[in-house]
Amino acid sequence: MKGVLETPTVVEPDVDETVETSRPWVVVVWNDPVNLMSYVVYVFQKLFGYPKEKATKLMLDVHHKGKAAVSSGNREQAETDVARLHAHGLWATMERD
Repeated sequence: MKGVLETPTVVEPDVDETVETSRPWVVVVWNDPVNLMSYVVYVFQKLFGYPKEKATKLMLDVHHKGKAAVSSGNREQAETDVARLHAHGLWATMERD
């Protein structure tokens, strides 16, 4: 029929728009051939307030396993922690847990 407008059919896309907020970001420090082990322990204590025993365990994980997760939290905190570690000469990245 001429002159009659058809109502278009609207199809909603099949998209999952849930935002994953429950998975924290993890800050990983990687082994490097530059920094002394004692310095890495010092940085972990200074930046994160870890006791010497925990800082030493994390440093040994970095040294023997090649990396260690040193903090976790929301994205903004992880970005801040990575920047602070970089400012102290450590190689750090962040990833989703």
